[in-house]
Amino acid sequence: RRRPIAYSPRASPLARLAMSAPSHTAARRILLVDCDAFYVQVARLEDPEGAGRAEYLIVGGSSSGRGVVTSASYSCREFGVHSAMPTGQALRLCPQAMVAPVSRTACSERSRRVRDSLRTLAPLVQAASIDEFYLDLTGMDRMLAGESLVESGRRIQAAVLAASDIRVSIGGGTNRLVAKLAAGRAKPNGVFVVPPGGEADFIAELALADLPGVGPKLVAALSERGLRGVADVRRVERDWLERWLGDGRAEWLLRRVWGRDDSPVVHGERRKSVSSERTFSRDLDTTEELERELLRLSVSVTASLRKEGLRARTLSVKVRTSDFTTRQRAHTFGDPVESDTVVFPVARRLLAELRARRRGRVRLLGVGLSNLVADDVPAQLALFTEGVHAPGDSETDRDRALARTVDVLRTRFGKDAVLPGRIVDPSPGRSETLRSADGREPESPS
Repeated sequence: RRRPIAYSPRASPLARLAMSAPSHTAARRILLVDCDAFYVQVARLEDPEGAGRAEYLIVGGSSSGRGVVTSASYSCREFGVHSAMPTGQALRLCPQAMVAPVSRTACSERSRRVRDSLRTLAPLVQAASIDEFYLDLTGMDRMLAGESLVESGRRIQAAVLAASDIRVSIGGGTNRLVAKLAAGRAKPNGVFVVPPGGEADFIAELALADLPGVGPKLVAALSERGLRGVADVRRVERDWLERWLGDGRAEWLLRRVWGRDDSPVVHGERRKSVSSERTFSRDLDTTEELERELLRLSVSVTASLRKEGLRARTLSVKVRTSDFTTRQRAHTFGDPVESDTVVFPVARRLLAELRARRRGRVRLLGVGLSNLVADDVPAQLALFTEGVHAPGDSETDRDRALARTVDVLRTRFGKDAVLPGRIVDPSPGRSETLRSADGREPESPS
């Protein structure tokens, strides 16, 4: 009997070969390849004489202390610096650090090199973010001549470094959850594999906050009942967990604390969200300034969406005020959309609602598109057909045609060739926070 395997028509030749490979073990062989301090590495590669010479390096924000940390070198992390921390606070913790920018284009190119090299090494490769990739080597025993998972990890490390100049840490195990946690143990630039049957013991000593998907609210709710570690939850009877959390959530948590995860590695999985944020060199307060920046973000995220051949059902607007309070509102469209002419009016309304509830000077503004679906627009669109979308919610073929025509012009003449009149004269001093492909912060503080 042949082992069934998830397959995509876009899968690599190795994936098609793996489909016919007989299974010699019941245990899956999953790796997580995690690019170490990815944005720091890219910044050093792009500026070898500047950032490349700095032992203490912060990427994100500015030397004046504005903005937030996108990533920090491991030397800085020893002082308590981590991603999403205000850059000013990071510089107080590590005053000798250099603050450097990094190009989104350069990051995307390095990520592509890593991904392309992995696709020659594994049958199934799934990008979890711009700097994390899951690999499934299940059923490859004969092809790899009995190579252990640790040996596979070291071979993959060397191949990725040769192809992209990016150093990676690799975690391995029988499922994605364990591989993710093992990668954290492997950092930096190591390989750590949990053997089959060792999942429960490996996870036993962890805090609940260490488990992927266990967020601050759930941690706080469990902490109120004296449950702070994995071992604490394991001692509680299932009935009590179901009373506290509900049947579904209790089942999910129990699977987590015992190291169980059946989710597959899906080759070529599309991104889950597209987002863009800007931290300003000075706090903004006027409606005119904020709406101009909101329009700029709307243009950026919808262009990225169309480039991926996607549309979005859900729009979210994020605001962080000068006291670092962060709030967000979202709207779900009746039909998926892709043009800024529809996204911006709704984003403006969401911003107004956030500002009506609580005024304050704004240091960060963000726009996100999620609940993505594949683009199914007909090939021929009528550019000048009559019809206007319903206010703020409905998109017409004319909206899409205009947006795509602008894309063509920007590709040919430059990204600033065609812009809405309100953002032709941009405010100086903006810095953009890079986002990963699934909308998360690019790196965890680990």
